[in-house]
Amino acid sequence: MRYAERMNLLGTETAFEVLAKARALEAQGRSIVHLEIGEPDFDTPAAIRDAAIRAIQEGFTHYGPSAGLPEVKEAIAAHISKDRGLSVTADQVVITPGGKPVITFSIMATVDPGDEVIVPNPGFPIYESVARFVGAKVVPLVLREEREFRFGAADLEALLTPKTKMVVLNSPHNPTGSVLSPKDLDEIAALLRDRDIWVLSDEIYSKVLYEGVHQSIATRPGMAEKTILLDGFSKTYAMTGWRLGYGIMTPVLAKHVARLATNVYSHATSFVQRAAPTALGGKQDEVVAMVAEFRRRREAIVAGLNAIPGIKCTKPAGAFYVFPNVRGLGMKSAEIEGALLQEAGIAALSGTAFGAHGEGYIRFSYANSIENIQEGLRRFEAFVQSRTRAAR
Repeated sequence: MRYAERMNLLGTETAFEVLAKARALEAQGRSIVHLEIGEPDFDTPAAIRDAAIRAIQEGFTHYGPSAGLPEVKEAIAAHISKDRGLSVTADQVVITPGGKPVITFSIMATVDPGDEVIVPNPGFPIYESVARFVGAKVVPLVLREEREFRFGAADLEALLTPKTKMVVLNSPHNPTGSVLSPKDLDEIAALLRDRDIWVLSDEIYSKVLYEGVHQSIATRPGMAEKTILLDGFSKTYAMTGWRLGYGIMTPVLAKHVARLATNVYSHATSFVQRAAPTALGGKQDEVVAMVAEFRRRREAIVAGLNAIPGIKCTKPAGAFYVFPNVRGLGMKSAEIEGALLQEAGIAALSGTAFGAHGEGYIRFSYANSIENIQEGLRRFEAFVQSRTRAAR
């Protein structure tokens, strides 16, 4: 039997592959430190869990509109209006099972074969995967360590052509933890404002920020109508398994995205949606405490990595990942990923899981306990020392 050629264009997310390998080793009795998966190791706050249980008991177990339940869309619109300083209405909101459908459907609805999509590299692999799947040309926007993995308008301008249809922004950024400054956003907006180019602004880590207040490019003059803002509940409220995200976009684009939803999954789960207003409108104490703990872990893992000879790690400004430079080991990143898992019992991701320009780096997630992070650092230092001795 033959399969569609387009499947050769579709990528994957390596984190889940490494997690599966790590679980298989654990089933064999191996001890594995999990630093691979981007998932908060906290419980979903009790009030949110209770809201979903009430929704089930109240009968929210049936079909709903493809774009989301009206009362939940209203709550999200009100939240974004207040939180981002935007004027958002419910007809601009599409609620999705996780954030990935916003990426996929936005690209499908706006990008034609032959168009160009500029994506950060290294960057979340689904941007490039979906753009290639629809027949677009992917143009890498290289993020460099010497610039703290940020970029400016000049870097972007050099890549723009008449075929550019979309620019993808991700701040705070996965995998590097970089955050675009207000000045960066001002200059990027000035560059794109008068061009017929969509901006997909992935802001899923908007609340996992260690300094300052999150800002969206959609707030810059002339940018709201061309920005697709992606956010959700997975990272902020430790709701990864709930699969609940949303996109903010023009009402016309929202209708197109909702039609795609109808064709693929009908709608996000009704009782899960009903928990969203509780998450957004309730006390945020547990979110604040979680981010404070991530900050403590960030300090520990960055200091620990930089204390290992031959390893260099930039301190992230947001999200919960570090992206250390491991070129001193003289190995390809994918080789290091495999050796760490098999030899050291550390599950981590190759930098090239996030694009070709991730070569020479490894991503560690510090969404794990401080004790496990310290054990991971101990194992990683021993691994580095053994490789260094072998190279002499």
